[in-house]
Amino acid sequence: MQRACLFSFYDEKGIVDDYVVFFLKELGKFVQTIIFYSNGPLAKKSELALQGVVSEVVLRPNVGFDVLAYKEGLEKIDFDRNGLYDEVLMVNHTCFGPLYPFSELFTEMESRVCDFWGVTAHLEVTPNPFTGSGSLPYHLNANFIAVRRNMLQSQSFRQYWQAIDGGDTYVTAVLGHEALFTAYFVQLGYVCDTYIDCKKYGSPYPAMYDIDETLIDRSPLLKRRAFFNDPRFLEPNAVDLPRALQILEKTSTYDPSLIWRNIVRSAELRNLNTNAGLTSVLPDVRLKPDSAATEYGRIAVCVHVFYTDMLDEILALTDTIPCTYDFIATTETETKKAFIEQAVRGRKNVGEVIVRIVEQNRGRDMSSLFITCRDLFIGERYDLVCRLHTKKSPQVAAGKGNLFKRHMFENLLNSPGYTTNVLDMFNEHPWIGVAVPPLVHIAYPTMGKAWFANRPKADEVAKLLDLSVPFDPDTPVGAFGTMFWFRPKALHKLFEHPWKWTDFNAEPKHVDGGLAHVMERLICYVAQDAGYATQQIINSHLAGWNYAMLEYKLQKLSAALPNANFNTLARFLEEWQKAGYRHIHNAESARPPEQVLSVRQAFGELMLSSKWSITHRFPFFAKVLRPLYRGMRGPRHELLK
Repeated sequence: MQRACLFSFYDEKGIVDDYVVFFLKELGKFVQTIIFYSNGPLAKKSELALQGVVSEVVLRPNVGFDVLAYKEGLEKIDFDRNGLYDEVLMVNHTCFGPLYPFSELFTEMESRVCDFWGVTAHLEVTPNPFTGSGSLPYHLNANFIAVRRNMLQSQSFRQYWQAIDGGDTYVTAVLGHEALFTAYFVQLGYVCDTYIDCKKYGSPYPAMYDIDETLIDRSPLLKRRAFFNDPRFLEPNAVDLPRALQILEKTSTYDPSLIWRNIVRSAELRNLNTNAGLTSVLPDVRLKPDSAATEYGRIAVCVHVFYTDMLDEILALTDTIPCTYDFIATTETETKKAFIEQAVRGRKNVGEVIVRIVEQNRGRDMSSLFITCRDLFIGERYDLVCRLHTKKSPQVAAGKGNLFKRHMFENLLNSPGYTTNVLDMFNEHPWIGVAVPPLVHIAYPTMGKAWFANRPKADEVAKLLDLSVPFDPDTPVGAFGTMFWFRPKALHKLFEHPWKWTDFNAEPKHVDGGLAHVMERLICYVAQDAGYATQQIINSHLAGWNYAMLEYKLQKLSAALPNANFNTLARFLEEWQKAGYRHIHNAESARPPEQVLSVRQAFGELMLSSKWSITHRFPFFAKVLRPLYRGMRGPRHELLK
């Protein structure tokens, strides 16, 4: 078949990533003409990357989404009045692919008798999720639609597009075209088909909800939105992106780095890590055969040693590294330096030993890394570094401090097999720039609050470093405890900046809001800005305990709330929070009396249940919340008496 493709593209920064170029090159094997519509300007490198790949690049205003781009393209080829093409494709940039050769797709669809077709479709849904009433009709997903000559040249097709005026929001674009297009032409007698049989999966939106099963059936497309969408949308629909990625790894030759180089540019890290399952539970036995290659490049361990009595504990951990590594240490006195050099000398697998004395004790382990060791990591001397320090946390109870320390140590270097798995992970996944233990939450109030007082300073430093990635609003993905594995080039912006000792708080004010604590939260975002993903790593023992504790916490909070699913409860609490936790009375005047009463009662039951549960189960939090309860017992807040 002779084909033309109208390709719609948008990127806020005008960057055409490699996944798009690869997609277009593969498509070009089956398409004679590709007109590339960019809904906005393109970066210079992107325009150059498209040369020789597409027939023409057209820049247009970012209005009407892909709908108006397709309309302009159809008008440009005059709806194929001269009959040059057997098919015209309308395709956009919202999918990765082809995961499996386009030859499979086009060969199969050439054998089908139809007037227009797509790769996947959305089944009919009642009520319409966009309007709350009526039905959302069956329709082809608009990311890839092919229209054949007889339909393309029809007056009805031309008239349909002439009446299209696009939309100024995503919803109006969907309702004004995507949701209507298929049904409109089927009603006119045109035959529609899909490459993937979307009725077999038992869900209305197989391209998203059954993303793993469609790959088993060799769908060539993988939706980008599955990576960055709000997990609260994916979770109730059981969208199993981690399984899809496993299937992709086993059955496809598609280069996964094409995915990661694009997706880390714009996704919120916590959404990405949640959706893609970027938390690895690693065993103490190597997952790869022992005979597998062990060429990991040049490795270093960089340790800030303040408490020398912890050095043996750290060296026992670094002994688990299965290859030669350089041991780099910082400390604050000559006596400690001599002690470290003596303790490390002759140690297993240790290569070069470098011990430096910090100029000042400001910023502790963070300043020692980014100032004292700056020259070691700003270039390409090392491929991978494990950052540790002698953590005691004397400001908290010993049990809490020891738990935090073990959470860091044992999830970074737990055993020879575990540490080898970490190195294998970096070796096999070049897009991973940082590996951190998951958020510590047992005995620490970090869930949903881990920015603490650091967000304003973090925004300030992000501007200083010219970071162009979004921050997670509630809980950053961070190197909490400031121990982590990293590729130096992933943190180049942190090492490149000429930090001064006076940028860090003087002792003893090593507190939230200071640069050291801000850096702790910025490390993963600096790596993201450099194009790298962050992987969370945890050993099997701590994974079991942390999961059990998370399950306990969540079920206790859920039990204290009305009976509803997670999304409903989350929305309820978010609205309550936005209203200053007193919105019930503010909204009373707009509600019928019977609704006010029911809301009051529900709110009172919620508060009383929550107060009882928190008081008896979490006495510390009850003490913190006491002012809130008192504030709600005024003349208009009788619910908590």
